[in-house]
Amino acid sequence: MEIKIQSIHFDATEQLKAFAEKKTNKLEKAYEDIKNIELQLKVVKPATAMNKEAALSVSVPGQTLYVEKVCDTFEESIDQCVDAMKVQLTKFKEKQRNR
Repeated sequence: MEIKIQSIHFDATEQLKAFAEKKTNKLEKAYEDIKNIELQLKVVKPATAMNKEAALSVSVPGQTLYVEKVCDTFEESIDQCVDAMKVQLTKFKEKQRNR
């Protein structure tokens, strides 16, 4: 599984990258056959509340799942993205099992 983290319009700290990697690694528990994970971190409008956006796309066999969240902090938006992606991966896994 390959994890790619992009920071748009700012430079991500090592701490933030480590946090993001740790969180996205947990997605493998929800679905084992993940090919790669792409996380984009973006500051939407500087100097406003709720301006940290995280977009998470996960490639699984035959499909790409996508989640996007905007929060006050990058950590919070990454957390929400990972939680939402776990739900999507679980649903995807159930569909695969039913076929």
